[in-house]
Amino acid sequence: MSLPLRTLAVQDLYLRDSWLYRILPSVRHKPFTPMSCGDLTENWNEVEPDPNQLRWKPFNIPKSSEKKVDFISGLHTVCGAGDSKSRNGIAIHMYTCNTSMIDKCFQNADGDFLIVPQQGEILITTEFGKMMVEPNEICVIQQGMRFSVDVFRETRGYILEVFGAHFELPDLGPIGANGLANPRDFQTPVAWYEDRTVATGYTIVNKYQGKLFSCQQDFSPFNVVAWHGNYTPYKYNLENFMVINCVAFDHVDPSIFTVLTAKSTRPGVAIADFVIFPPRWGVADHTFRPPYYHRNCMSEFMGLIKGHYEAKEEGFQPGGASLHSIMTPHGPDVDCFEKNSTAVLKPERVAEGTMAFMFESSFSMAVTKWGLDTCHCLDKSYYKCWEALKSHFNPNWKPSSK
Repeated sequence: MSLPLRTLAVQDLYLRDSWLYRILPSVRHKPFTPMSCGDLTENWNEVEPDPNQLRWKPFNIPKSSEKKVDFISGLHTVCGAGDSKSRNGIAIHMYTCNTSMIDKCFQNADGDFLIVPQQGEILITTEFGKMMVEPNEICVIQQGMRFSVDVFRETRGYILEVFGAHFELPDLGPIGANGLANPRDFQTPVAWYEDRTVATGYTIVNKYQGKLFSCQQDFSPFNVVAWHGNYTPYKYNLENFMVINCVAFDHVDPSIFTVLTAKSTRPGVAIADFVIFPPRWGVADHTFRPPYYHRNCMSEFMGLIKGHYEAKEEGFQPGGASLHSIMTPHGPDVDCFEKNSTAVLKPERVAEGTMAFMFESSFSMAVTKWGLDTCHCLDKSYYKCWEALKSHFNPNWKPSSK
């Protein structure tokens, strides 16, 4: 389905607002009442902390023949930190669903959703218009915007939620004017409306202070005839990312692959970065080209949209995930290490047909009970992918003379 979209100037979002011209104001609704949150949570203390390297097999999608699950009921919180009340923190969710939202929409009063479809395209109807978002694309639904999700098959994806900040392009510094995610490639919907009465009731679901509430009204909320401004939902195709990489030696920090960032109040420190590992050339000389083994001051949640991640070609699967917490060591598996330690260093394509990504955060994230237990997808043998690493140290080795 081709939908009209227009370019969003994401580099000019310091003052964000929009005017919406409605048929009826959104204030006309019945009172909100609490509803079940399911596996959506902001309780980071329901299980004990776990500093281990964690990996999940592909998260299960409910079969439509067994149970109808829409986008809201299919939200599951994997991990997070901070607090929506104090407007400082993040949450990472999976969505797994098989049916469209009917006469129902969702509003997140707590923060922004960055949505990463992995299986199945999603048609998102917003107050600003419609967006079709396919795997290898992302979209951002900013705080307070009402939207509904239509799906066409069993569907799965990842969500990064940030409290208290909005996503923006990273500062390019010495890179200059062009590179990474270029502003011209972000798109926002064109106005679309329906003047529709819903006699049986239209349900508004509101995420507020980590809980879900619902109310009823008798008309569609997508009744915005026109709008103007720069506080909008938007989408981006990851194929448009202009990759910058090392062309001499050594391994650059993955921050060079940042698409969007949500800045904290500390300069140079992000609440969250959205980073991708797209197809690119590897040409570094005298270098172990895959990601090196490391510990660092950030939490790294990785997902895989398609293909095989170069540092772990086995075990890390599309629709699955991994979490390497602050100061927890991690890096390539044994096969990757051995292969690349002896490889002939010639120019080669890396990650062809693959798209892995990372939600990286300065927060020390806690994993939920659903993430550690209820989902039944945790790969408890993950640590074994490093057990066969062996020492190659030779104290008598010397570089060959040229």
